Order: sequence, then structure tokens, then C-alpha cells
Amino acid sequence: MDDVPDTPGAARLQTGASVTIAQISDPHVGSPHFVPNLMNRLLVELEELEPDAVLCTGDLTNEGFQQEYKSAAAYFRQIKQPFYVIPGNHDSRNVGYIHFEKLFGPRYWVRDIGSVRIVAADSSEPDLNEGRIGRERYDWIRSSFDCDAELKIFAMHHHLIPVPGSGRERSTVQDAGDVLELLLAAGVDLVLTGHKHVPHVWRLEHLYVANAGTVSSLKLRGETQPCYAILHYERGQVRIHRKYPFGSSALIAHWNVRTGEQYHREFEPLFWAPLRAEDTGREAEVLAEDPPGDFADRTHRSGPGRR
Repeated sequence: MDDVPDTPGAARLQTGASVTIAQISDPHVGSPHFVPNLMNRLLVELEELEPDAVLCTGDLTNEGFQQEYKSAAAYFRQIKQPFYVIPGNHDSRNVGYIHFEKLFGPRYWVRDIGSVRIVAADSSEPDLNEGRIGRERYDWIRSSFDCDAELKIFAMHHHLIPVPGSGRERSTVQDAGDVLELLLAAGVDLVLTGHKHVPHVWRLEHLYVANAGTVSSLKLRGETQPCYAILHYERGQVRIHRKYPFGSSALIAHWNVRTGEQYHREFEPLFWAPLRAEDTGREAEVLAEDPPGDFADRTHRSGPGRR
């Protein structure tokens, strides 16, 4: 390995207490699409929220230049809560990973936040948009999740599963299949990613994969807006809310990691289309009995296991 993963806190897991984590991603400081007002608003909202930790899943900068890193660091130094970060593909441009390590620390790490364990890995490759985890990291990931954490989270920048509306599937890590099998076998409950600025939540077996949008860039796809995620864990239940700076928040996923019961998972309205009777039979009858109305309410009522 080119560096030794940082693994402090391996014996400090606490049980019983609730945990709130704010996930931000892809601020792209230095980009012409970067909006300082959105970043400043984020800092205000984080101060009001007072989460237990703030996690940034990459692309702090746009080109990986030293001055972009310094500007990003100036923003993030204002966050009062513990701040954890991994680099994205933009951060590894122009040998930017050197500045990342000087200003933010290791690119591979493990942190315990109450009863939650986060294992994070740099999925970027220098000067490439494509990413990978690499089999040389698999044993470290596996052993890092060999613990009694109530909620196990893996964080990386690139997608693990293709996200609708995010372009071609090259946005996933090149070894996505192997990593997915590794995480499922290790009992991971949630994967947090960023990269293509499209918020989305997938469920695969017991694993949830939550992709964050961009928090402060106007480089947006379709009707998406700048946003970040708020994750709350308490007594087996996980809730993820999407929060818009200056705006409202909405529940996008709610499930129980102990029982596997899913209470809610939001569809993206941009990609959802009404089902037709000739195509779906009984599904159309269900819709007829339960008229569309508010889509989020309808998915909430669909019950465990329904997508």
C-alpha cells in the first residue's frame, strides 16, 4: 500500500445514544459554478443543527490546485463539529492529493461516532474521472468492519451503483461488483457517496446506498437543486433527510437496520412514471384504489419491501 490507513477509535464504540451526521458533497470550491452564498448558508445551518459530525464525500475543489484547497479549508475550519473528509476525482487532479493530505489528513480512515462506525476510502485516481477502491484495500475494509457497531457505514466518492440521470455508468468504481459483495459480506448497512450531483437512494438486500447532491455548485442535472443530507440514527432506525440550503428538508429514506423493515424510500419524481393497467395488472389496481396524490405519502404507505 502507498499509505497506512488511519484507524483510531477502534475500541471506543458507544451504544444506546442517538447519532446525527450531516453529509455534504461536491462543493467544488474554485469552480465558476461555485456559489459562496450557498456555502456560507450551509455553515449557518450546520451551526443550528449541531450534528455529532460532518462528513464530506469528496470534490472539495474543482481542479485540485493549492489555492482551491486553501479556500476550501478556510470554509471548513468554521465547522465546529468533528469534520471528516475524503477526496474526489476533482481533488486528485494536478497532483492535488498532496494538498489534501497536508490540509485535511489521511485519505483512508476509520471513525467511531457513538454506536456508528464509518470506514472511508479514497476512490479517486490521479487525473482520471474514473475511480476504483482496489483489491489491496479489501482486507483492510473487511477487518475495519469486524466490530460491534450498531450502524456500519462505508464512505467513498464515486458511485457504487449507477444513479438514474447521472450519465453513463462509468461513474461507478471500476471494481464495483467486488466492492459490493465485500460490503454485503461485511455486514455494512449504508454506503454514502457523491460524485455526479444527483441525490438518490438505492436498496440492495440489507444494504442502502445514498448518493448526495452538490451542496454549493450550480452544475446541476435536470431539475436537481443544491442540497445535502442529514442522517439520524437511534435504536436501530435510520432516517435520511435531504436539506436544501435556504429551503426545506424532506425525508428520503427510513428503515430499521435490526429488523430490515423499510418504512419509506423516496422515488425521484424526475424518473417516475405512472403505471399502466395493460402493463402491470394488479399494480394498476392498487393505484386505482389509492389515487396518486402526493407521491412521497404514497411510497410511505407502500410498506416494507416495496420500492
